[in-house]
Amino acid sequence: MHFDLESLILAGLLLFAALLYSSVGHGGASGYLAAMALVNVSPEIMKPTALTLNIIVALIATYKFYRVGSFSWKIFLPLAVSAIPLAYIGGTLSLPANIYKPVVGIVLIYAAWRSFNTASNASNYNVQEPSIVFLLFGGASLGFLSGLTGVGGGIFLSPLLLFLRWAPIKVISGVASAFILVNSIAGLLGVMSVSTTFHSALPLWGVMVLVGGYLGAEYGSKRLGNPTIQRLLALVLVVAGAKMIATA
Repeated sequence: MHFDLESLILAGLLLFAALLYSSVGHGGASGYLAAMALVNVSPEIMKPTALTLNIIVALIATYKFYRVGSFSWKIFLPLAVSAIPLAYIGGTLSLPANIYKPVVGIVLIYAAWRSFNTASNASNYNVQEPSIVFLLFGGASLGFLSGLTGVGGGIFLSPLLLFLRWAPIKVISGVASAFILVNSIAGLLGVMSVSTTFHSALPLWGVMVLVGGYLGAEYGSKRLGNPTIQRLLALVLVVAGAKMIATA
């Protein structure tokens, strides 16, 4: 199997993204989309590729966080029940490049803002009782966005749960990873039900995010991520997001 220089450079960027994102219970789709945007991967390849890589990393992160008790079925089940069908529907929809790029660009810039803003967030607070109705509505909304854009929804779910204080921060990471996993699977199935184009380097990229995801989740399930790295990631996301919008 032949890999060009662009594919090899991208493999390194994906490894870094998986390492960082999995440390906070995320699959890394926004990071993968940012990396692919920087090297001009076409939109029709970006979405299914990001979802596939997301599944690999989110599966590892879910296992790691669940194993150490950082999980809540009470929060996860309402989210998943409403998110899965909407993620599938979102996956069946294909936005034109001139619309897809700005939408993803906005998502990346939002992810940058959240990454920078939460880099040194305090983790000690009083946990509040979650609202099942709100979880059902939120799951449906984020599920659709996940399938439509190729992100797992964790970049939106984690800050929302943190703001509402519905679980300890490590439990939020565990719930987010499982939420990302089911969204990404449903979204990818939706994409594949219409048509799917994968990059020829996907096997290599899959191995890289597998390694990065394992190391990041192993570290993150026991200790929170590094604030400095999160701020550096925010800068990369801003650049990639701005590029997506500018080239639409």
